[in-house]
Amino acid sequence: MSETVLIPGGRDVRATLDVAGSDGENAGDDAGGDGEPVDGTASEAVVVACPPHPQHGGHRGDGRLVAVSDALGRRGVDCLRFDYGAWDEGHGELADAHRAVEWAADRYERVALFGFSFGGAMALLAAAGGADVRAVSALAPAHRLAEDLDVVAAFPDVPVPVQVVYGTRDDVAAAHLVAERAREFEQAVVELEADHFFVGQEEKAATAVVDFLVPWLQPPASR
Repeated sequence: MSETVLIPGGRDVRATLDVAGSDGENAGDDAGGDGEPVDGTASEAVVVACPPHPQHGGHRGDGRLVAVSDALGRRGVDCLRFDYGAWDEGHGELADAHRAVEWAADRYERVALFGFSFGGAMALLAAAGGADVRAVSALAPAHRLAEDLDVVAAFPDVPVPVQVVYGTRDDVAAAHLVAERAREFEQAVVELEADHFFVGQEEKAATAVVDFLVPWLQPPASR
């Protein structure tokens, strides 16, 4: 089931919390809006999902974010998909990602970050900037948003395990540059024979993301 939540802060940031049901899947819509996991979910882990570029139609209902959320639900992990506030050249959007992680960290024992395209860059930059997460997966991440929002340059500051998933036929984002940087740091890289949008391969991409993130979201004794 799902609920709509408001992320505190100085910007209008709204999110959907997909709660893994008792059958291990996210199901239905229940806009409780109280900011707490609904119906006593047993999940102690959540993935914060950053959407693609808001000026190009990116939003929390993006198909790749939904596919990852659904796959997480089948593994008993919740997912917080959020929308950025008003466009702020990437800086306000990065602050939104930090606030979303803070909201999640107040309610869950373990938090990870995921993002697609622009959102992949946001996820990596937030982790490099000290977001309290266990791991990060970036799907077709942009390599640079501005001089001071450079993912490749910030990569050494990411203190947690990273996965980069990208399509070999991607002609939109230079995600291969982030993948090369990840390899330099012996981080996980997954290549798919796909375009930037993973047309027809959303489920395959989501499986790769979730297979990486879920083990890092387990209690330490069960890893």
